[in-house]
Amino acid sequence: MDANVRLRDIPSVDELLRSAILVEAVECFGRPAVTEALRKVLATTRDDVRKGGELPPADAIITKAVAALEENDRSTLRPLFNLTGTVLHTNLGRALLAEAAIDAATAAMREAVALEFDLASGKRGERDDHLRALICELTGAEDATIVNNNAAAVLLVLNSLAAGREAIVSRGELIEIGGAFRMPDIMLRSGVRLVEVGTTNRTHARDYRDAIGPETGLLMKVHTSNYRIEGFTKEVGARELACIAHERGLPLVNDLGSGTLADLERFGLAHEPTVSEAVSDGADIVTFSGDKLLGGPQAGFIVGRTAFIEKINSNPMKRALRVDKIRLAALEATLRLYRDPDRLSERLPTMRLLSRPKTDIGDQAARLASVVEHALKSACRVSVVDCESQIGSGALPLSTVPSAGLALTPHSGSGRTLADLAAAMRCLPMPVIGRIERGSLILDLRCLEDEDGFVANLAHLDPPGEGPSS
Repeated sequence: MDANVRLRDIPSVDELLRSAILVEAVECFGRPAVTEALRKVLATTRDDVRKGGELPPADAIITKAVAALEENDRSTLRPLFNLTGTVLHTNLGRALLAEAAIDAATAAMREAVALEFDLASGKRGERDDHLRALICELTGAEDATIVNNNAAAVLLVLNSLAAGREAIVSRGELIEIGGAFRMPDIMLRSGVRLVEVGTTNRTHARDYRDAIGPETGLLMKVHTSNYRIEGFTKEVGARELACIAHERGLPLVNDLGSGTLADLERFGLAHEPTVSEAVSDGADIVTFSGDKLLGGPQAGFIVGRTAFIEKINSNPMKRALRVDKIRLAALEATLRLYRDPDRLSERLPTMRLLSRPKTDIGDQAARLASVVEHALKSACRVSVVDCESQIGSGALPLSTVPSAGLALTPHSGSGRTLADLAAAMRCLPMPVIGRIERGSLILDLRCLEDEDGFVANLAHLDPPGEGPSS
C-alpha cells in the first residue's frame, strides 16, 4: 500500500481521545498531558510509516501513549531494595524512619499544628521548644537547638561564637565528608580563621596551648567518624581539651558528626562516643546528625551551655537553617523511642537492622537462592555467601557487621556482564541495588525485611541478554 494512503489511515488525536482508555487517562493525567503524549506517539508513527513500516492498530498507539504518561508521571525518588550491605547509605537516603516517626510526620502534614504557638498562653511560641526538653533529658545538656543538617550546625556555631576570630583544630581532624565537603571550607564560609595544630598523626596538649592567642575564638574537636589514623598516633581527648579551653576562658566545640544517643555496644557493635559522653567531658557545644546513627530524619543538633545556645539562636542565619513541622514531628517521635532503650532495636529501624543476627540473614539467603536463580532463568550462578555489612554515613569506618547474602555470577562464555546484570536489577519496578565485588553481583540481605515483596518484584525481571518480558 502507498505510504500516503497509510498515513491517511492514522487516527487523529481527537478520535483517539474518545477511547475509553484515554478518557480515563485524562482523568488521571489531565487533557494537556494526554494530548501531548498522543502527538509524540503519532509523530513517531508517521515517521515509521514513511520509512516503510507497518501501520500499528489504534490500540497500540494508545498503549504507547499511556506507557509514556505513566513513565513521565513516575517519581524519580523511587523506593528500592538496599542490598548494598551499607545500612546508612548516604546515596540511598540514610536512616529509615520508625513507624512512630512516620505517623507523626503524616499527622503534621495533614493538619495545622502548634508549631510556633503556645497553647497555654495563646501567644507566639518557639519551634525549638517541641524538642528542647527531650534532647536535654537524653543528652544531659543544659540547652539545645536544631537546624537542617550537621554541616549547617557547625557553620552556625562557628559563625555565632567566633566570626572574625580564630578556631584551633588538630590537623588530624580536618575531615572531608561526602561530595568533597571539607571542614576547612565550612570554617571559611563561617567567617572563622582556621588555625591548624599538631601533625596529621600526632597532636599534643602543648600544641593547643601554644596556639592560643588574643585572636582565638574557640577550640574545636572533630570526631573522625569516617576514617581512622592508626599506628604512631596521639590525640588530645575531649575532657583534657575542655580543660585547656576553659583555662583560657574559651569554649570547646565538639563536632561528633554522626553522633549517637545510645551505647552501640549493647547492640553488639563497636563503641562510638555518645552525645552524653561528649557533654559530660566538658564540651560547651556538641553538634551531631539526626539521620545517621540516631535513626531519624535529616537534621543537625546543637546542644550545650545555655549562654552559647542563646547566642546561636540570636544569629540571623538560624532562621535560614531551621527545620519545618514535618521533620520536627518525626524527630520528636524518634527521640521518644530512646526513653526505652530495652526496646529500641525493635522500634528503630537503624538499630534493628544493625543488630540483626547473621544466622537469621543466612537462613533468608538459603531460602532465596533458588528463587533468584529461577527469576534469572539460569543466566547466572547464585550462591549463598558470607558478607561484611557496613554501618555507613561515616560511622565506625573500620567496623563491619557479619552478614550473609547472595552472589550472582554470570556463567563464563555467556556474553553477559556484571554491568548488564546490575542494570537489569535496577530496572525492576522496585529497583534492587547491590554491589559488584570479586566477579559477582553481591546482594547483602542485612537490610531485606520485606522478603515477600522482594520475591514478587523478581517476577518482573528481564534477565540480561533476554528481550523485554511480555
